Amino acid sequence: MGQHEHDRVREHVHVAVVGSGFGGLGAAVRLRREGMTDFVVLERADSVGGTWRDNSYPGCACDVPSHLYSFSFAPNPDWPRTFSGQRHIRAYLEHVADTFGLRPHLRLNHEVRQMRWDSDALHWEIETSRATLTADVIVSATGPLSDPKIPVIPGLAGFPGKVFHSARWDHGYELRGKRVAMIGTGASAIQIVPAIQPEVGRLTLFQRTPPWVMPRVDRAISGTERRLHRALPFTGTLRRRLLWGIRELQVQAFTKRPNELGLIESLAKANMAKAIRDPALRAKLTPSYRIGCKRILLSSSYYPALARPNVDLVASGLAEVRGSTLVAADGTETEADAIVFGTGFHVTDMPIAERVVGADGTTLAEAWKDGMQSLRGATAAGFPNWMTIIGPNTGLGNSSMILMIESQLNYMADYLRQLDGLGGRRSATGTGGGPGSAGGSGRVALAPRPAAVRAWNRRVQKRMERTVWNTGGCTSWYLDEQGRNTTVWPGTTAEFRRATREVDLGEYEVIRAAAAVRVPRQAEKRGADQRAAGKRVGSRAAKESVR
Repeated sequence: MGQHEHDRVREHVHVAVVGSGFGGLGAAVRLRREGMTDFVVLERADSVGGTWRDNSYPGCACDVPSHLYSFSFAPNPDWPRTFSGQRHIRAYLEHVADTFGLRPHLRLNHEVRQMRWDSDALHWEIETSRATLTADVIVSATGPLSDPKIPVIPGLAGFPGKVFHSARWDHGYELRGKRVAMIGTGASAIQIVPAIQPEVGRLTLFQRTPPWVMPRVDRAISGTERRLHRALPFTGTLRRRLLWGIRELQVQAFTKRPNELGLIESLAKANMAKAIRDPALRAKLTPSYRIGCKRILLSSSYYPALARPNVDLVASGLAEVRGSTLVAADGTETEADAIVFGTGFHVTDMPIAERVVGADGTTLAEAWKDGMQSLRGATAAGFPNWMTIIGPNTGLGNSSMILMIESQLNYMADYLRQLDGLGGRRSATGTGGGPGSAGGSGRVALAPRPAAVRAWNRRVQKRMERTVWNTGGCTSWYLDEQGRNTTVWPGTTAEFRRATREVDLGEYEVIRAAAAVRVPRQAEKRGADQRAAGKRVGSRAAKESVR
């Protein structure tokens, strides 16, 4: 069926995946590996890539080693550097889409405007910018770094120069010789500053809070290494496992022993002292909070750039704009031709939540108005047959998000197996079919029990209490408006993998459409246990083959 036909025909699919970054493409690959082909991937842009498509600013690169920041089921022996740049990561994701046959499932330029649960039909009604369709299950993979956040600054609308966010870089604007103000000192800013410093006339960096910065030990991966990984794939696997193991050991300090991070702080201060000779500037750049409370940033060029004569550091946030004059909170005034915001994203208030309408007619944003909560980072109370990849408390402060994504894909796969075993799969005609086709009645849904969601979040927040993210003395983007850390996982990736290995039906209500009633848990659980007994061994084998 061609693209224009998709625009005219209201289709029904078993699964609708929203987003085509690492989470969305990973979900699509896993669906195909599970034998499911009745799905679409809805993408608002004209190509895949997610955050690695949107962020193309000068110097953009990953701060996780390449061999760990890639799918375990799609190793790339040809990474050119130990830390890859944006261009190579985006090309990798395009390669994944081609290699695993995902192109026929992609619906590009389909921005999802609303997803509404139909409690009678037990399916989701989806409206995109180009079509309407229905789906038994939605897998939301929009990610937390998809919608830029620009702070409300009085007078900004009257600024006569150029204004843009780092994630919406205007490559048509010439920075050479200009007076540029960089707002923010996060992961994007420390890459942008050294990349543009040599060409701008004047660069003023507005810093509310200084980051901890460690050296970036980056190098080109030799042709010999790449040939070895191509000829003997297990060597690439060993490299990945070594990188993973080091980070698993490091995370213990963040989650259990934050008071032992003093040595790491000493190393970071020594890194700063090598490049910053001016004591006054060094004082402005020295954080007052425990290292790791905010994400540790990696750069060997950030501090040297700040020491250059055409760079000024304003140790205060931008408070007001008066024409072309930028006024900091401490009263410092700066003239600028362009303003670049490196102020992050809507993480704890994901805009997609406004577009998800659940069983009782309320949006996910309303349900999460007092803070995001989910069951095992995946499903939300009141939103049947809906799950998210990179949901609440699945972020990491010191390792690769791809590890967490793959764990959530394990959970997604078992969720769909459980649902299909209960009869939650159907075709547009309602007829049955084999693997990869829709079958069953399609008149069943799984909804997480509110008590299970609360219990999981109590457990997560209890573990969070002793972590550096809560005790380190900083205010980070990990925290929501209530001061709760709803972003980071307070443990190792291995622990999260165990917690999401399979779905416990006892944590869910099984909803059948015959009378639109919930089946009593014990009766449904007995039936589910009988059905699961015969397939558990096979399910585990399938999971192990992908891990």
